[in-house]
Amino acid sequence: MVRAPVMGLENILTEGSISALQDLYTSKELSITEAVAFFLARIEAVNRKGPSLNAVKTIASDAVQQARIADAEIAAGRARGPLHGIPVLLKDNILTADGMTASAGAAALQSFVPEREATLVTLLRRAGAIILGKTNLTEFADYVSEVMPSGYSGAGGMVINPHNEAFGRGQGSSVGSAAAVAAGLAPVAIGSETQNSIQTPATMSSIFGYKPSLGMVSRAGIFPLVPNQDSPGPLTRCAEDAALVVSALAVPDIRDGHSMNFPRRTASVAEPISIAEVKIGVPRGAITDRTELEPVMAAFENALSKLSKAGARIMDPCDLPGAAQLQEVTSSVFRTEFKAALNCFLEDNGSPSNIDSLETLIAWNEAHPDTIPYGQGLLEAAEATNGLADQDYMKDRARDILLSRTEGIDAAIRLGVDILMTPMTVLAKCTGKAGAPVLAVPLGADAAGGPIGVTLSAPLGHDAVLLRSAAAVAGVIAGRLSPRLAI
Repeated sequence: MVRAPVMGLENILTEGSISALQDLYTSKELSITEAVAFFLARIEAVNRKGPSLNAVKTIASDAVQQARIADAEIAAGRARGPLHGIPVLLKDNILTADGMTASAGAAALQSFVPEREATLVTLLRRAGAIILGKTNLTEFADYVSEVMPSGYSGAGGMVINPHNEAFGRGQGSSVGSAAAVAAGLAPVAIGSETQNSIQTPATMSSIFGYKPSLGMVSRAGIFPLVPNQDSPGPLTRCAEDAALVVSALAVPDIRDGHSMNFPRRTASVAEPISIAEVKIGVPRGAITDRTELEPVMAAFENALSKLSKAGARIMDPCDLPGAAQLQEVTSSVFRTEFKAALNCFLEDNGSPSNIDSLETLIAWNEAHPDTIPYGQGLLEAAEATNGLADQDYMKDRARDILLSRTEGIDAAIRLGVDILMTPMTVLAKCTGKAGAPVLAVPLGADAAGGPIGVTLSAPLGHDAVLLRSAAAVAGVIAGRLSPRLAI
């Protein structure tokens, strides 16, 4: 019989870091099997009953078996790696080969049982992680309809924010992963981001969310949206945990060309830096006159003041020349790459659930209109595109790079700073198109009590600088809100 953790341990299980949880294993105060049993019970109490968050879609049938094996390995003195015994949830666009379905939120694909596993899942297992299950997401990474609310999918229904804040429209797709970590259903969840799908749900859920540089973590075995922008990454309780998870995943993969070409740099914060060594740029031009930011600006300015008093060097303003133009332009990149990438993915996976193309998916949805209550305008726009050789697409992609990298993040960093800091997710469009790394840091609550945060970003490939700086910044300003859940 598995004993329930005593109350003194529950706070570590729901709020503690990876190292704190592993300390319990090492000291034999808690077994991995007991920890997994706790999370499974909490998922039942919070996800399916009580507040019914609907963050977790599927539980791995072998979760307890994985835990028992991991306990036996510890007893034999054979810890696998930095994540040994750490339960991890996966966004339901990530393939596993353990019998769990992978739908990307689409009702048409909810019976798809993959035969191959995503590279990052193999690496998580190799590092000792326990794959606990799958989280719901905004269908097809929020690329179905321009009016569909974030958190909704035909296969999974609606995800509820544990802070009672509606995710709303355009708030990203890794909402189930974010809600699960915020509610203490697992210490780590893996999401994916094309433009704002990790950083925004993390900010809205008062947790940390890290989107690595494009190519740092393999996307092989993950439903694509925009291959020139997609990047999977962790949602966690602290900056150090985000770095630890990605350090286990940052491995070149022949199945992902971007991964093979990525300039390998350590993603570790094992050698921390002091806040006095951090140089922060504030893209004031991207913040000014944004009425939606008014509820968070007092907290943002206070955070800057705290950092300055703690010794950080702050350049304000530190602007991105191309940022304003980038916000205004429309691009064909999303719809063009999505069609091409999804068609290849479906073919590579043997036409799952008899869906062999975007065209077939659209037809299936038309025959089952109850599964797409918000329509499928974005899918239809993608189907109408003319392929990756289209001149308009190539011009749009080149312009995206110019405005987001050359005249964007890179230009700001060249002014003499290490990272950029903005309220909420102001630079999401820029960091997405640039493929740049981003880390969301919780900043407590606004005047109404809702979660707020900041995002820290750096140029493509500067993940080590970002993570070390972020750990120092978070040590000064971070403030997580614990949701009040009726269990």
